[in-house]
Amino acid sequence: MDTNFSNVAVFQYSAEAQILKGRLEAEGIKTYLVDNHTIDTDPLVSNAIGGVKLKVRKEDEEKAFQVLSAISKYSVDDEGRQISCPSCNSQHVEIFTSVKSAKSLIFFCLSFLVNALPLYIKRNYHCTNCKHEFKLS
Repeated sequence: MDTNFSNVAVFQYSAEAQILKGRLEAEGIKTYLVDNHTIDTDPLVSNAIGGVKLKVRKEDEEKAFQVLSAISKYSVDDEGRQISCPSCNSQHVEIFTSVKSAKSLIFFCLSFLVNALPLYIKRNYHCTNCKHEFKLS
């Protein structure tokens, strides 16, 4: 275990980590990922091993947190505009996926059986302010 590095973020999938890794490296911050290859091999173990860890040198930790905090963690539409909640107008909206319909469940099970990522998943949005769930029209 290297004590010269610290975790600045943890992600469920390595694609998310790669995006922010690139952003930090564009700012001149040296980074590396831990457990990304394991999760790329079997995404179902992500929660069990604590996700993909994004690490930076200790001396770059504060700068990394500043860069990461400047990035919006809330959902945007296809044009890059912040999505607003139709109920309370808050922009603290996160995307989530659900497997509630029969069609989603069937595709999820088939994807699981053939060891592939699901092809059909219903995407909804969740307002962290008023807890309202909605779809984009």
